[in-house]
Amino acid sequence: MSSFVEVDHVDQVFPLPNGLKYIALKNITLDITKGEFITLLGHSGCGKSTLLNIIAGLNTPTQGGVVLEGRQVTKPGPDRMVVFQNYSLLPWLTVRENIALAVNRVMKDLPAEERKDIIERHIDLVKLRPAANKKPGQLSGGMKQRVAIARALSIRPKLLLLDEPFGALDALTRSSLQDQLMQIADEYQLTCIMVTHDVDEALLLSDRIVMLTNGPESYVGQILEVPFVRPRDRLKVVNHSNYYALRSEIVYFLNQQKKAKQRKVGQTAVIARNGLEKVNLELGFVPLTDCAPLIIAKEKGFFQKHGLEDVTLSREPSWKAISEGVASKRLDAAQMTAGMPLAMTLGMGGKAPLPTVTGLVLSRNGNAITFSKQLYDAGVRTLADFKHAIAQTPDKIHTLAVVHPSSMHNLLLRHWLASGGIDPDTDVSLTVIPPAQMVATLKAGSIDGFCAGEPWNSHAVQEGLGFVVATDFNIWPGHLEKVLGVREDWANQYPNTHLALVKALLEACEYCDDRRNREELATLLSRPEYVGAKLEYLRPGLVDPYRRSLDSEPENLPRFNQFYVDQTNCPYRTEGLWIMTQFARWGLTPFPKNWVDVLDRVRRVDVFGEAARELGLLDIEPNRGLVHFADGSVFNPDDPVGYLNGLAIKRELRIEEVAIDALVAATV
Repeated sequence: MSSFVEVDHVDQVFPLPNGLKYIALKNITLDITKGEFITLLGHSGCGKSTLLNIIAGLNTPTQGGVVLEGRQVTKPGPDRMVVFQNYSLLPWLTVRENIALAVNRVMKDLPAEERKDIIERHIDLVKLRPAANKKPGQLSGGMKQRVAIARALSIRPKLLLLDEPFGALDALTRSSLQDQLMQIADEYQLTCIMVTHDVDEALLLSDRIVMLTNGPESYVGQILEVPFVRPRDRLKVVNHSNYYALRSEIVYFLNQQKKAKQRKVGQTAVIARNGLEKVNLELGFVPLTDCAPLIIAKEKGFFQKHGLEDVTLSREPSWKAISEGVASKRLDAAQMTAGMPLAMTLGMGGKAPLPTVTGLVLSRNGNAITFSKQLYDAGVRTLADFKHAIAQTPDKIHTLAVVHPSSMHNLLLRHWLASGGIDPDTDVSLTVIPPAQMVATLKAGSIDGFCAGEPWNSHAVQEGLGFVVATDFNIWPGHLEKVLGVREDWANQYPNTHLALVKALLEACEYCDDRRNREELATLLSRPEYVGAKLEYLRPGLVDPYRRSLDSEPENLPRFNQFYVDQTNCPYRTEGLWIMTQFARWGLTPFPKNWVDVLDRVRRVDVFGEAARELGLLDIEPNRGLVHFADGSVFNPDDPVGYLNGLAIKRELRIEEVAIDALVAATV
């Protein structure tokens, strides 16, 4: 079904008297179908009314826009009517005259008798016939609100916007008007957007509840589908088996947002030089093709350009060493596997939780699953062939290697195996090996295959040791791969340094994705202090077409190594949420009940946005829509638990609340 209303990447920024700016809304994207009733819910100051005013055309967004039936909203119009909390009636006009004011203005081309009939019909619609000749001062609050609703409906708007319309009314009057609004909306198939603080009101009236996070930079934290059939009866809704579960989910979201306010305590930074608190940094990386942004930032002067005077790049032997280096403060920051900041924050592997954040995605794609020559010789070419080979050799346990439990290599390999009906924990054996040791271990026959980044897959192929059975494009094209990771307390202590580091690496990412720079990039990576691999192993996918085996034709995969294009760099929350579902799926960590709060804490979209804006680059967070995988499966970020429950192969699911407050105390 096509969208009736499209809210497209809306930002709202207000200037402050001190010359700074307040970002009220950030990247609000919402599609609404005709006849749908949407409620905007969130704490005071989250921008609900601001968003409603933008849709109404009363405010102009700083970025993005609103489209109603294919036309952009640029100003107020009779196709959108707003019902405010304060009624907005003219006190010197009667009920009839207040309604007539709107009808006569908008429908002035209609005959007088037809206009009169519309006015009288809407007086009856809201049951105000006895008060038709009374002025607002003679009416109760509920009656005034009925007049406002009748006036709005009388001009037949395409979209009815309600800004806490019942907030000032007593409970009995409020429930009566809610019932009346439901009846009118169903009868006229109205499309409605309502702002409210009332959870029960939202559940009673809505088809979907859009929950906004705290400001500044408020965004859509969660969208809740309300499954109650229409027409609705108040008692049937309250007695529905799902009612209190849905209500608890909303209240939980609101409580988590309330707690989030309490932990956002500003810290006074000590400035060293260049406006930064710290200018000498030790950054960790693992020798892989996708460490390129760090190498380029160092070699092309981007670190120095942003005030980081002395940056040392530390070549680490494994992802475990990266994690330990950041945890022990030996490293200021590091290239990390996509899931490592979440894994460290959640305490994966029985370790003490260590809040770790990422403000930048460094790369996407770049991985492959390589199987041994022995499997190739046995006729394995596909996932189905591998499943058949497992069934044919029940006495043999096939061992596959990944680089770290929190890596996309582990999560994508598991996803791929499970999509073919192979349980990665019972049908095969998975082991962890540093990337640089993959080829030697495959050659020794200790493993039957591995999932890793380049250049190690191409190395194995060109040495005739194995073949690539699948790349990222066969699993999840465009997935995040490596990120910049720092301890949360480090980010709090050195906020300006953190921002400068993100800016330097963001510029380096842009440089890496300019195809004119790829030859130079491959040469730099081949140096012994960086990746130290032969150029012929580094070129496939980075510079040249990609080759899966010695007897296959090279494939042109221009996005095999992706560093900047297609909104690569924003650490958006949907991807982090999928990672946490996979941690839970395979028993690596429980799924956090307060997942919105955890994502807000770890995935620092605000830091990325500030860096991008200061560089004059696009700071939009990608859409929070469905994630589609190559096997046809779909991830819905608004129902992560439902997604987990629907998976055929998984471990026992655990859902626990992460003690955010305790983590705060540990880092302050």
